Amino acid sequence: MATLIFSTVGTAIGGPIGGAIGGLVGQGIDTAIFGSGRRESPRLQELQLTTSTYGQPLPRHFGTMRVAGSIIWATDLVEHSETQGGGKGAPAVTTYSYTANLAVALSSRPILGIGRIWADGKLLRGTEGDLKVGGTMRLYTGEGDQPADPLIAANEGAERCPAWRGLAYVVFEGLDLSEFYNRLPAMTFEILADESFDLQDVVGELVDGIDARVPFDGITGYTVDGPLAQCIETLDPVIPLNVSGDGEGFAISHERDRDNPRPLPAPAVSIENGDFGGSLGFTRHRLPASQQPVRSLRYFDAERDYLPGIQHASASPPPGQPRSIELPAALDAQAARALIEKASRRIDWSRDRLAWRSCELDPAIAPGSTVSVPGVAGPWRVIEWEWRASGVEFALERLPPVGAIDAPDLPADSGRANLPADLPLASTQLVAFELPPGTTNSDAASPNVFAAVSAASANWSGAALYADKGDGEMLPLGPSGRRRSIIGTAATKLEPGHPLLFDRERTVEVALVDPAMTLSSASLRQMTLGANLALLGQEIIQFANAQAIGEGRWMLSGLLRGRGGSEAAVSGHAIGEAFVLLDSRLVPLDASALGADRNRQVLAIGRGDGEPVASSVLLGGITLRPLAPVHPRHTLKSDGTLHLSWTRRARGAWPWQDGIDVPLVEEAERYLVTLGPLDAPVATWQVGTPELAIEPALLAELSTAFAGQFLQVRQQGTQALSAPLLLRSLP
Repeated sequence: MATLIFSTVGTAIGGPIGGAIGGLVGQGIDTAIFGSGRRESPRLQELQLTTSTYGQPLPRHFGTMRVAGSIIWATDLVEHSETQGGGKGAPAVTTYSYTANLAVALSSRPILGIGRIWADGKLLRGTEGDLKVGGTMRLYTGEGDQPADPLIAANEGAERCPAWRGLAYVVFEGLDLSEFYNRLPAMTFEILADESFDLQDVVGELVDGIDARVPFDGITGYTVDGPLAQCIETLDPVIPLNVSGDGEGFAISHERDRDNPRPLPAPAVSIENGDFGGSLGFTRHRLPASQQPVRSLRYFDAERDYLPGIQHASASPPPGQPRSIELPAALDAQAARALIEKASRRIDWSRDRLAWRSCELDPAIAPGSTVSVPGVAGPWRVIEWEWRASGVEFALERLPPVGAIDAPDLPADSGRANLPADLPLASTQLVAFELPPGTTNSDAASPNVFAAVSAASANWSGAALYADKGDGEMLPLGPSGRRRSIIGTAATKLEPGHPLLFDRERTVEVALVDPAMTLSSASLRQMTLGANLALLGQEIIQFANAQAIGEGRWMLSGLLRGRGGSEAAVSGHAIGEAFVLLDSRLVPLDASALGADRNRQVLAIGRGDGEPVASSVLLGGITLRPLAPVHPRHTLKSDGTLHLSWTRRARGAWPWQDGIDVPLVEEAERYLVTLGPLDAPVATWQVGTPELAIEPALLAELSTAFAGQFLQVRQQGTQALSAPLLLRSLP
């Protein structure tokens, strides 16, 4: 804070130079007030991003770690375009997408495999090995006989393509970048390098003949990205190590000779002025507590997807700025807490120091050796020795007794992290149908075909849609998009109702494909504006009330039936029929690609689909089929003439205003009146007005020959006949 203030004031007074001086003054004040963070060992690096820096050394990984990689080969982004639409005056829409081909180096030593992959913080590959986006991935584990990648060889030429033997890397081919704003994402990889490892695996690859069988208790992964000496120095604060050599080789051990300390001889008295010990030959003292004590451990938390974590020792820190140990290793919170507890207690024991003089020289005792001292309790470690005229002087530090630093199982918490869920790829669910004009801002000039595309979980990235005209050939219809439609099935049977009444009695239960999906209630005013319009089987309904029952089931009540001219289906419901909420999530389809065959289908293929998902088209022809006339009337006049009349309706003209007739949507107003069965009528009449007069003689003849037969009327539309309206039966 002071740095910002003094820098700003200095700039205002003295320009850039004054700002620099003010910044230095402010930094000094900040340090005096807040202190500066101190670290034991090199700073623990955060999860880095995938880079392509030339000359950057590749680290070695052991166990299981989450690491970034280095891009070692890539091509230009590949552009893909897809054009859809453009028929019958509609604009053509071209969609562009991009894919990438690249190779990423992971480890400079062979590995067993890889687990998850993260890209921009999201899962690109799950634990089951499933890529969450399009593309393929090939892994080369770094063995000495691994072949060259065929994609790289095809692009660079076999004679110029390295196999990178000894280097573990992955190759992505056709990696879909749609999820990453058409750019290469920042990727990190879960490396499975070894099933188990110890210090011998870490140093034995670089130093021949070394004995370093030191176990890594609780450490499940480790990264070495620097010199070997730095690696050992990093481990020493939490796993004390001793390096020894006998002329034939080196050995690294954990607190060497701890169980069998070598005895030091009796102390020797020096009469030289200034020598320690006086008549005793030794001195013992305790160092003051450090002003920068080690009190925390930073590490990669395996329980939080290897994000950096921190654990603190339980002891109350003395005054001063605490230090933290930076350990580039993967472990859980419990193991990290145990390590920092032991390290803190070990440091406290080591404050006890002893200066000892001996007249005998034991070649087996050297710095790092564990010794016992006559008359003084506890094992001691030699930290240095000096051969002088008065004898061999040893500087010793106290080692904790066996079990003294073993902390009880203290509780440890990794902390909260919003980790991406590794959900399995959801399979596509599909319902295709036609809708009458006016229900979803559609017109009456061409078939309005829609697809409700959804999935049972949110881990669904859409599907490619295709049309099958009935001949088995798949014609592309374009992508569905990522928005899931609210669809399900009827859990109960909806009983027949009246399309002209608000149904307060009948209810229906629907089961949505995803329990996380919800429905909402609507007022009557909202319903008049089109709210809660749904397709149930072949009937379009509206519902006022939606009550959650549980497990994705909803009870719908307060129904308006037979909406959009679907009143013929009010009595044909069954359990298991499709339910679709008709809203903006629907995907409009190109009707010309589907055709009009009865066997036409819409198909969808998503990443979670082993086979195409197919759906026939419900409500086929409802867009172009005129609505059935209503309000039948018949009058037998005094001269014996039978006068029949009815009222016309129009597709898409749902509001019926007083004093205004509905518009004529068809090319001409025509009606077909039939007597008898619709498929084999005994008499037909074609009229251009909504009425028909049957002369007395003809009526008498028909009544004699076809008594009891029904007179029905259908409107003749531009491309189809409406459903029939029963006028009356012959006397």
